Amino acid sequence: MNIQTILTHYSTFEEKTLTNRFFKHEDILPLIHQLPSEFKVEQLGNSVNGKSINAVKWGQGKTKIMLWSQMHGDEATGTMALFDLFNFLQKENEMVKLLTENCQLLIIPMVNPDGAAVFTRRNAQQIDINRDFLQTASPEGKILKQARDDFEPNFGFNLHDQTTLWSVDGTLKPATLSYLAPTFDKALSLNSIRKDAMLVIADMFAELDQILPHHIGLFDDEYEPRAFGDNFQAAGTSTILIEAGGYPNDPEKQQIRKYFFASILSGLISIASKSYEKQTTTNYFSIPKNTKQIFHILINNLVLPGVTVSVGINYDECPNADGKSTYKNYTIQDIGDLSFCDAYEVYDVNGCQLNGNIVFNKAADFELSNEKQTILVFKDGYLLL
Repeated sequence: MNIQTILTHYSTFEEKTLTNRFFKHEDILPLIHQLPSEFKVEQLGNSVNGKSINAVKWGQGKTKIMLWSQMHGDEATGTMALFDLFNFLQKENEMVKLLTENCQLLIIPMVNPDGAAVFTRRNAQQIDINRDFLQTASPEGKILKQARDDFEPNFGFNLHDQTTLWSVDGTLKPATLSYLAPTFDKALSLNSIRKDAMLVIADMFAELDQILPHHIGLFDDEYEPRAFGDNFQAAGTSTILIEAGGYPNDPEKQQIRKYFFASILSGLISIASKSYEKQTTTNYFSIPKNTKQIFHILINNLVLPGVTVSVGINYDECPNADGKSTYKNYTIQDIGDLSFCDAYEVYDVNGCQLNGNIVFNKAADFELSNEKQTILVFKDGYLLL
């Protein structure tokens, strides 16, 4: 049984109560507490607003693996994948048997429940938890730091979402997934701890690139002294970052969650079977790098006064007041020769009429039409058509 075969049966273990990115603490709490007895649930503490932060232990093996998600409240894909993982671990198959005999998992599905409540990155103190390792001014940061110290994991999976504008070098495809073995110092040094994380990622990429070709990138390993991943790596936990990016026609990341789950499972199997020990760091560094060569919308062959150009338009996704939806604010991000770029939506507007003005770094506010139809309409940054 391989990962591709597992994904063909995804509907049998997908957590069907989680259908978009806007679920809250009160939605996942019943799912945690209804887990069967082989899952040990522990409350690690409380968020700023008093919401419980829970960990789930599973497995009888020697190798300890800690997985944590939603340090940023609006980054929910990893959390969905973890609840799919909980369901998968209740199946009877050779992979589950391998994992339970060789690994002990500590899973923290929602580190930042207050951020999730309003669908924002930061916690209720307006602190970015993933930049709070050194001061640990946030209770959530203290809880996560203490959890690692108490559990002493050999491996860690740091689960996040990234902007949908990352692309994969040489493909002009969205970086649907991105991986990284964070560095632990400014010199980007390589020791046995970080090397093991790289080797597991190389295994993950070899498996997932067959399922999701040209959509997986490697993040730049610039040192961030305040980040948990960098510091966990320094503390002796081989730390693997997985980021969920964009995928065409998947705004709620329901397709991406499957690939995210597959990445986690592939990494766990690599560790449990020790197959990563046969990998090389060369294979890790051969993973295509992340670039930014895509837009949300790309308009080609647009005639502006005296020149024919391409126009790149992106949106910022902003939470509505209820924390259960978002709105998009579109701005003009580039004008000129964008022949080296692509986008989620591409329009060739040769011969079309422009009503309104296109101004660099300003809100999109114009209309494009031809003799047959209106093609695009923006008003004060909002896409109307």
